[in-house]
Amino acid sequence: MTLLSVQNLTLRRGTCPVVDGVTFSVVAGEVVGLIGPNGAGKTTLLRGLLGLLPVEGHSSLSALSARERAKAAAFLPQGRDIAWPVRVETLVALGRSPHGAADPAHPAVARAIARMGLEGFRARPATQLSGGEQARVLIARALAQETPLLLADEPGAGLDPEAQIRTMQVFRDLAGEGRSVVVSIHDLGLAARHCTRLLMLHRGQLVADGPPADVLTDDRLAQVFGIRGFHANTPDGPVFQPTGVVR
Repeated sequence: MTLLSVQNLTLRRGTCPVVDGVTFSVVAGEVVGLIGPNGAGKTTLLRGLLGLLPVEGHSSLSALSARERAKAAAFLPQGRDIAWPVRVETLVALGRSPHGAADPAHPAVARAIARMGLEGFRARPATQLSGGEQARVLIARALAQETPLLLADEPGAGLDPEAQIRTMQVFRDLAGEGRSVVVSIHDLGLAARHCTRLLMLHRGQLVADGPPADVLTDDRLAQVFGIRGFHANTPDGPVFQPTGVVR
C-alpha cells in the first residue's frame, strides 16, 4: 500500500529552487532515510511534503485537509523546545489530539512511552529532563499519534549512541508492523544499518534512490559529501564509517 506519493515537487526561496523536481513514493513497511549534506533541502522537503510550505508539483499528504493529514502522518520537526512544565505523559498524550481528546490514559500513550524507554519518567515535568530525555519524549509524542506514516527530521540530534540506535530500532519495528518512516539523518552509519532504502539529496535534487548499499557508493560519497568511507558486511549487519575527506 502506498502511504506517500510525490511527483515533481519543487519548493522555492524567491526564484531559487531549494527542492527541485523531486519524485518518489513510500509504501508500507519501509524505513526511508533522507540523506544529504547541510543545505541539501532535506528539512524543506519534509515540510513541503506536509503542505507547511508552498509547493509546485504534488504531494499526496499536502493534498489532504489538516485533520486528514494529521491522521495519515505524524511529523517530528528538528525543534526540541519544551516550553511548559507539563508531565511527560501529558505531553506524549498530545499526540492523540488528531483522534480526539489527548488522554494520558490512552493505551497508545503507554505504548509510545514504553517504546522510548520512558516508563520511569511518566509523572516527571518534561522541563526537568535532560535534553536527550526531552528528545525521546517528543519522539514518543509522535509515536502516540499512531499514524501509518511518520516523518522525522533528525530525530537522533542530542541523543547518546544507545538512544540513537534504539530509536532506529523502533523505526524498524514500526516498519515490521506495516507502517513506514521517512527520517532525515546525518549519521550515514545508522542509515546504512537501519534504513531499508535511502533518498540522497544534493543541491535540492534527488540524485539517488535505493537500498543503502546501492546509494552509498564511493563516487556518490565523494561527489555529494566530499568524503571517503569504509564499508563492510558483518554478522550484525552492514557497517559504514566515514574515513576522510576528498577535497
